[in-house]
Amino acid sequence: MDSGPARGDSAATVSFTQMKDGTREDYLLLAEHEHAYQSGTADRLLAELRRQGEQTLEGYKISRLEHGLQSAARAEADGADIDWIVGALLHDIGDALAPQNHDRMAAEVIRPFVRWDVSWVVEHHGIFQMLYYAHHYGWDRDARDRFRDHPCFQLCADFCERWDQASFDPTYPTPPLEHFEPMVRAVFARKAYDPAVVREGETTSLTA
Repeated sequence: MDSGPARGDSAATVSFTQMKDGTREDYLLLAEHEHAYQSGTADRLLAELRRQGEQTLEGYKISRLEHGLQSAARAEADGADIDWIVGALLHDIGDALAPQNHDRMAAEVIRPFVRWDVSWVVEHHGIFQMLYYAHHYGWDRDARDRFRDHPCFQLCADFCERWDQASFDPTYPTPPLEHFEPMVRAVFARKAYDPAVVREGETTSLTA
């Protein structure tokens, strides 16, 4: 009788071709692989940021990576804490794969590992940014007003004003990605969805 995959064997695979047929041993094996994969999340995010440095942000004076770095640098200069700095660095990480809803994609990437208010701001920064340009296309620049009563409204407005919309300046003194790498690794080494980190429903100051 097949006892299932040998655990600890890097070449082992599950016994099933449909998930409903999986055994406990199958899922213990997958859990081991999943844990190893999850531990590499920071590496993959940093690699994606480097790829953004090779992509032009068409029409702008800087690359996608430079925009993220500059946003994070402005946050750090303002005395923001690690959650806000990493949120600023990664707020456009979804641009390549989800240009129409990159804000939501970025928020889902960081949500398990940062405070609730940071992920909310990253998720909604796209609609808040419309204040600066939507009227040029005949769109509603005040679309963000639907969130006027939300406790994170002013945080998101300030995030966009201080860090996002201002960070397209090729002359701004911006450190390299390596400067922020330890922060990315520290955030993504946290336990996912730790209530002590997420602090659901609480809001914090954007800057020190």
